[in-house]
Amino acid sequence: MNSRLRMRVYRTTHLLHWISAAVCFSALALFTITGITLNHASSIGGEPVVTTHAAQLPEALKPALAAGAAPGADVAPALAGWIEKEFGVPTRNASAEWSDEELYLSAPGPGRDAWVSIDRASGAAKSESTDRGWLAYFNDLHKGRNTGLAWRVFIDVFAAAVLFFSLTGLVLLQIQARQRKSTWPLVIGGTVLALVLMIFFIH
Repeated sequence: MNSRLRMRVYRTTHLLHWISAAVCFSALALFTITGITLNHASSIGGEPVVTTHAAQLPEALKPALAAGAAPGADVAPALAGWIEKEFGVPTRNASAEWSDEELYLSAPGPGRDAWVSIDRASGAAKSESTDRGWLAYFNDLHKGRNTGLAWRVFIDVFAAAVLFFSLTGLVLLQIQARQRKSTWPLVIGGTVLALVLMIFFIH
């Protein structure tokens, strides 16, 4: 590779590396910090806050409760709206389980769990919400647990961007290796260290 082409490749790769670093910075910092907190989750701990609530389904909504008898049936919009207003439990991505006795709605989210149960005969309703705190919220974002489609797609796109950032960094290492003789020993050393840990110290 002649010097002019080499410089052009270097400048282009450097620009792409810089752009991908800027795009990834916030999310990469988030995933790095939550990686540490996940690794020490048992030491950090935290007390979950459990909230319970009971209510009576309005008579006008009992037909909507009776209509959803089929397994896997969706919750009627009017009934879902009442549940959200009364219990503060989001129903958009909630899982509804119908039985002859009750409607059970499970609505977990990052850092929290929530459910609502409505007796189909009497209309008696109750709910329980568990908030595990902000640390659990960010840890669940790291794992993509109960975060919805949009966040899972973001994680995949972000992972691809980080891979691109790493590959452009590798190209820059290749270009600068002649001036920095320790480049490849450091790269190989880091790889060997990870392999040694995986083979001998993970059980």
